[in-house]
Amino acid sequence: MKSPWPTKKLGEACEIISPGIKEFEGSKKYIATADVDFDKIVNFTEITYKNRPIRANIEVKENDILVARMAETKKFLMADKNLQNNYIFSTGFAALRVKEELIPKYLFYFLTTKDFNLQKDKLAVGATQKAINNPALKKIKIPIPTLNIQQKIVERLDAIKKAQELNDKQIELAEELFKSLLHRELDPKGKNWEVKKLVDLAEFLDNQRIPLNEEERAKRKGSYPYYGATGILDWIDDYIFDGEFVLLAEDGGPFFEKDKSVAYRVSGKCWVNNHAHVLKAKKLVDIDFLGYSLMFMDLTSYLTGSTRAKLNKSRAEKIKIPLPPLETQQKIVEKLSAVQEYKKKLLDQKQKLQELFESVLNKSFKGEWVG
Repeated sequence: MKSPWPTKKLGEACEIISPGIKEFEGSKKYIATADVDFDKIVNFTEITYKNRPIRANIEVKENDILVARMAETKKFLMADKNLQNNYIFSTGFAALRVKEELIPKYLFYFLTTKDFNLQKDKLAVGATQKAINNPALKKIKIPIPTLNIQQKIVERLDAIKKAQELNDKQIELAEELFKSLLHRELDPKGKNWEVKKLVDLAEFLDNQRIPLNEEERAKRKGSYPYYGATGILDWIDDYIFDGEFVLLAEDGGPFFEKDKSVAYRVSGKCWVNNHAHVLKAKKLVDIDFLGYSLMFMDLTSYLTGSTRAKLNKSRAEKIKIPLPPLETQQKIVEKLSAVQEYKKKLLDQKQKLQELFESVLNKSFKGEWVG
């Protein structure tokens, strides 16, 4: 369905801001396309100049909209007063300034639609990396309803974005709660727990692992998860394990990143490559307790390798794990799993909100759902 509204070329509906040359003293934050997420700056480079010109960079004003020029690169940012005064932007961005017939946020949301990005990618040029230049950008067509309808579209999409932000905050809080609870519940101080080696608690099924390279997996697409050191890498047509396991990174794991897990639980039919140890719990330990115990454990002292850290089987077997009675393990698992289940519901909600946003976004710009 095409939009019922009149269309204009971007070059008619807004001004495309060209890079400038300006001298200044002091510091500014330099932003490249890699430093931007959806309407959010996630990184910057501090630059300091004294009576030196900044060449070929973009200065923006409040309500200017930035969009990545590279084909298939979806990065968008709407400028506020802070960006106007303290930031300069790479020419990897195109900066647009609306005219009176457009609400700035309406243009911002249009730049995130499939329609805009299909037009952009089609008009992009280049031998190795395709990007859209200003003359081509000016040719892209944008539907222009009345200002009242534009405002309704913006309000609806803003409401969903607000819900997404609140949901993301709840996910963040749930993760903080889980890590705090994990640390407290697994702390053995004053609890008179036994200490066992991992080999006493789990059977290593490493000899059953079979690695498949990317080319082999491409020929075997299916419904079974193919796991590596940090999670699912692919989906293939067969499985080699069926049951309840803990996968512990052997190499390629985030051993030096405190916020990332080096172990995770898997259930059911799956395939595992040679970058994760496959652990089957023995009777002494609850499988989930084993997984939680290993998840964020500091394994530095067990690693080998000077260039690429590796946790080989002989070292992994010696990992020491504080072990309470089985009944206590199960109570701890119940507490931790309740938080994880809550977080899972929030992640499911995150996916649903994103699907809702994309649906409303694209239908709105086709003239649907504007009442």
